[in-house]
Amino acid sequence: MPRVSLAQRAGQGNRSCAVCRGPWHVVVAGCLPESIIAAACARSGQSVLHVDSRNYYGGNWASFSFSGLLSWIKENQQKTDISDECEDWRKLILENEEVISLSKKDRTIQHVEDFCFGDQDSAEDVEEAGALPKLPIFRASGAEGVAQESEKESLPMESALPEMESQEPGKATDTETASAEEGNETEITSQNESSDHTASESALELGKTEGAPSEMSPQEPKKITYSQVVREGRRFNIDLVSKLLYSRGLLIDLLIKSNVSRYAEFKNATRILAFREGKVEQVPCSRADVFNSRQLTMVEKRMLMKFLTFCLDYEQHPDEYQDYENSTFAQFLRTRQLTPSLQHFILHSIAMVSETECSTLEGLQATKKFLQCLGRYGNTPFLFPLYGQGEIPQCFCRLCAVFGGIYCLRHPVRCLVVDKESGRCKAIVDHFGQRISANYFIVEDSYLSESVCTNVSYRQISRAVLITDRSVLNTDSEQQVSILTVPPEEPGKPAVCVIELCSSTMTCMKDTYLVHLTCPSTKTAREDLEPVVQKLFHLNTEKETENEELEKPGVLWAVYFNMRDSSGVDRNSYEGLPSNVYVCSGPDSALGNDCAVKQAETIFQEMFPAEEFCPPPPNPEDIIYDEDEIAPEESEVSNSPETKPEPSAEESSSGGSTAVKKEDNEE
Repeated sequence: MPRVSLAQRAGQGNRSCAVCRGPWHVVVAGCLPESIIAAACARSGQSVLHVDSRNYYGGNWASFSFSGLLSWIKENQQKTDISDECEDWRKLILENEEVISLSKKDRTIQHVEDFCFGDQDSAEDVEEAGALPKLPIFRASGAEGVAQESEKESLPMESALPEMESQEPGKATDTETASAEEGNETEITSQNESSDHTASESALELGKTEGAPSEMSPQEPKKITYSQVVREGRRFNIDLVSKLLYSRGLLIDLLIKSNVSRYAEFKNATRILAFREGKVEQVPCSRADVFNSRQLTMVEKRMLMKFLTFCLDYEQHPDEYQDYENSTFAQFLRTRQLTPSLQHFILHSIAMVSETECSTLEGLQATKKFLQCLGRYGNTPFLFPLYGQGEIPQCFCRLCAVFGGIYCLRHPVRCLVVDKESGRCKAIVDHFGQRISANYFIVEDSYLSESVCTNVSYRQISRAVLITDRSVLNTDSEQQVSILTVPPEEPGKPAVCVIELCSSTMTCMKDTYLVHLTCPSTKTAREDLEPVVQKLFHLNTEKETENEELEKPGVLWAVYFNMRDSSGVDRNSYEGLPSNVYVCSGPDSALGNDCAVKQAETIFQEMFPAEEFCPPPPNPEDIIYDEDEIAPEESEVSNSPETKPEPSAEESSSGGSTAVKKEDNEE
């Protein structure tokens, strides 16, 4: 591995106190794709400033406590403009320059509606209890900020879990985490994984497996009130965007390669569900599940295994599908002598594609991707980050900070400053009247004003988040992470993806479940998703019978909203953008995160084609100390430089080396 200087490791000096000092190499404004780009740029030695107009990390990729989500709902229902802090900012613009104004308000969230199905009046005077002992991913800027973190804050996340277990006995015993550092636990690499990936993938390790299923009948669920939800609000980590990580997806590969995986933990999705004939069923996915399944006949088991085996290497048998390349995947399945139940499982729960829009090749590719991800970390292809999806942007923000990047919350940007002659963007002006110069600018689509997006046509995503009292499919184990696809009732309508999270994911309080529903929008989120909610849950309405109430889980609280999907927008659709300004999209409706990672890597390679994208961090012994950093320590011990050996990363007491030591101790 090439040796890395300490200046590259810790950043170009102390920049944490003067945001306007520049020029910077890269200025970033945005969320997950932008955080990945910022981390990659800082890792390659570029100076990076990451600004965010919001007062929380992650933007539309963020996770909130319950009270935080209520504040977010109120903010998006009011839609107030950003107030101007400085009125005389135009004096910063030169005669040969022009400005491109940016948006003063976030227009990516619409039609926000929340509902409480409990006694809301009883919770008026209830306050949230104290926070959980959760690891703060990043609260300081630059290497010196990391060095000044307290010893408590710098503990690895897994060391905080025993505290949680002591507070809630039995809560985490069923957690099936993919931990970063617990050396005595099972390493989550598949048996047939190639040896060259073994060392890097050991950064993710599988937590303790769930306990043996109880033979006792499940107990009656405890009655949870709205006041309890409010009181335990800090135990919730509610995602604005609902996704899972494919175990062989681009994001997992990037987390392993860059060693960012040490900043987070993961839990396996434990089961794949299907909704058929009004009932929720578990779908057998792996070979063991297929042959242990009681819902399939022996003939169906052979049919399913034969078809899945074909999908794994379908490219080698083009004669079996080339006649159907212009047909839909659903039509192709009907020619494979599969029973209707098998066709349903494959289409909606394994390939998870549209019945009317997905072609045969797209369906085969989706099925193959699903099968390739099986067995790497568990019996399903998916992982979920503990504490929610909002941890992922924060992890990359921390990597950026370790290599000298600066992150500024509550820092709105007013405009881009463009040189009239060259057409390149020279700087940004923030709402505090500061001019910040840089070579490249990365902005999220939501920052662009309507004048820039005149020719842009956006899609929308319908989202719903529910807090429920029971699982949609009760089993002996309460700690299940489930994914369910509900097919549309009418042709041409989108299927709804349902992800149900248990308390061991650290996203909800004990004895509750957090349910996310997502689909491409056709109407408002409530109109798109409420019919599915009524199929799966009871809402304490007068129309429902007592039998329905007993059979279905109850909804304690719900929120619906529409989110902008800008993932399909071409760069040429934006009017008048300079060539050194790059636009990233917000969250898309897909289940995985491949779109964000592809975007980040493409933009990084366009800016720095000679640099590697997010290479592994250097080992402590590969760090070269600059002479001016070693000299003060040498003079304290001896006047002769020969009597003092070169300090190692563990021995050095300087600010930068302390940060190196802390980062290495986290491993």
